[in-house]
Amino acid sequence: MTNQEKDEGFLTEEEQKEVLAKYDKESSFRQFPGKWAWVITLIAVSLTVFHIWRAFPQTGGPLVSLMQGAVHLGTAMGLIFLLYPLRKGGRHKEGVPWYDVILAFLAMASCYYILFRYDWITGAARIMGFSTLDIIVATIGIVLLLEATRRAVGLPIVAIGVIAILYGMFGTNIPYFGHGGFDWNGLSRRLFYSSDAIFGTPIQISSTYIYLFLFFGVMLTKTGVGQYFNDLAFGLTGRFTGGTAKAAVAASALQGTVTGSSVANTVASGSFTIPMMKRAKFRPEFAAAAEASASTGGQIMPPIMGAAAFIMAEYVSTVNYSDIIIIGIIPASLYFAGVFLGTHFEAKRYGIHGLPKEELPSTKGLLKGSYLLLPLIIIVTMLVNGFTPTYAALTGIGAALAVSYFRKDTRMMPRDILDALEQGAKVALPVIAACASAGIIVGTVVFTGLGGRIAGGLIAMAGDSLFLLLFFTMIACILLGMGLPTTANYVVTASMAAPALINFGVPEVAAHFFVFYFGIVADITPPVCLAAYAGAGIAKANPMRAGVTAFKLAIAAFIIPYVFVYNPQMLLVDADVLTVIYLVLTAMLGMAAVSAVMMGYFFNTFKWYERLLLLAAGIMLIYPENLLIEGSGFVLVVLIAIVQRARKKRSEST
Repeated sequence: MTNQEKDEGFLTEEEQKEVLAKYDKESSFRQFPGKWAWVITLIAVSLTVFHIWRAFPQTGGPLVSLMQGAVHLGTAMGLIFLLYPLRKGGRHKEGVPWYDVILAFLAMASCYYILFRYDWITGAARIMGFSTLDIIVATIGIVLLLEATRRAVGLPIVAIGVIAILYGMFGTNIPYFGHGGFDWNGLSRRLFYSSDAIFGTPIQISSTYIYLFLFFGVMLTKTGVGQYFNDLAFGLTGRFTGGTAKAAVAASALQGTVTGSSVANTVASGSFTIPMMKRAKFRPEFAAAAEASASTGGQIMPPIMGAAAFIMAEYVSTVNYSDIIIIGIIPASLYFAGVFLGTHFEAKRYGIHGLPKEELPSTKGLLKGSYLLLPLIIIVTMLVNGFTPTYAALTGIGAALAVSYFRKDTRMMPRDILDALEQGAKVALPVIAACASAGIIVGTVVFTGLGGRIAGGLIAMAGDSLFLLLFFTMIACILLGMGLPTTANYVVTASMAAPALINFGVPEVAAHFFVFYFGIVADITPPVCLAAYAGAGIAKANPMRAGVTAFKLAIAAFIIPYVFVYNPQMLLVDADVLTVIYLVLTAMLGMAAVSAVMMGYFFNTFKWYERLLLLAAGIMLIYPENLLIEGSGFVLVVLIAIVQRARKKRSEST
């Protein structure tokens, strides 16, 4: 980094790591593992090589789900205990304590036990009964999984997991929500030795598709695609009003197709874009909010969508993964359009112009680097054309490696490839732990029948009102999202809240997208809005103000899910092309009105009654009931625009 970049506030690589560690539990691993570094590298590289090896059809494909999951989770838990300290302050201490080495060994051994006892566990034990050793190993595995998750992901998901276990054992006498009850022997073997809990669908998908796509993201980063995304975004939008903020939104949308993590995306993109926005005279809290809201949206941006899309494809019986990608395009486009409009209104309000031509990437340079998009284009094309996610990911990884050799400065040497293999494992660890712990929660919900009771309770609370049911579900998803990472949040809410919507008559895919969206927006919903806090740390802004501003910018995320529940055609459910185009256009105009209200500027600053009228007009357009209401909303928008433009011209002429 040059001295000029330091003076302008750009973060060094070390500063980025510190911000990530402060706001993102997943990034707070040891910086100085000492002599254990080579052991960590060996295990991490082996884990990535295992997933690539078992992905090839020539090797027989993945192992049976329980065995594949055992290798996947056991090795990941071992790495977590070697990488993540007992306490956050231990990340700067030299070496790995002896007790973490023992815990790493026990964690790996408890899962590998399944490999050596697979025939017994899946056969005779179910008839003759599990042995005392089986129960001891299961107990060790469950306890160490919860501790590994606490270290890599955070305490909230562990607390929910513990409550689920206690409910499974002692929830027999709870009114309405009671169940038949389990002793520890019965519950532990169901949680640890079945394909319905810890090693259920989330871990099965994590051990096949998700891991490979996360590694694909690492490979793209190594080849310089992240920087190219930034350059492309600035080249396309930097010259317009508020160009730096619009470029930040565009760059984060592109980055989100690779990272799928709101906090990591905020720090990676924000270390460059936030100082640029501040230099352009955007308020610090707005710069932080723009990056945070756009980075959070990265988790709804196809094709990866925060890894939850893979699990959604398994949970929703009517679609496959390629369908999820296509269905997700319209809602994601509306979300980013809303954030984009918010940055435009903010820039117009404060008179912030675009960047001069000499500060923008050249068209020639952008065209010269366009080959870097080939791996992403290839993988999306394959997915849309029906290839399996595993095959598409393998091809994308190979393509990323190939394009790295096009230029000397991106060429991956053997050391670079080893580093990428190691980083692939490190990136996946929090996702693996979260999926496994979510399996404890989901398993308990399934075994006890709690899911059906919660769905019935939500419907009873809502009465005959779909809106109330959606509202209660939204609150539950946001509260869970404040403590659970996106993938785990979706797994839990898809098991507990989505069935209530489906039972009420909401189309299955709309119900799942609804809970998915509201689990994500917790990252920018005060008071626990980690992405906004991370952005505020870079911008040196007030964290709560940044969170509130991010909420305003991302207001589309709180509106769109209601839109596609009331109008499933937005998700291409029984829709024709003209209907979809009409719905998108009216929703876009309505969101422009609501965004203007949130940012306090349309064509001029608001008078209080203009603000109320424009908000009403936006809602009329977003939730179309009939042509009269939609037409009234459109007329209101036009009238307020005319009035504000006239008032602005008068003020400029005086």
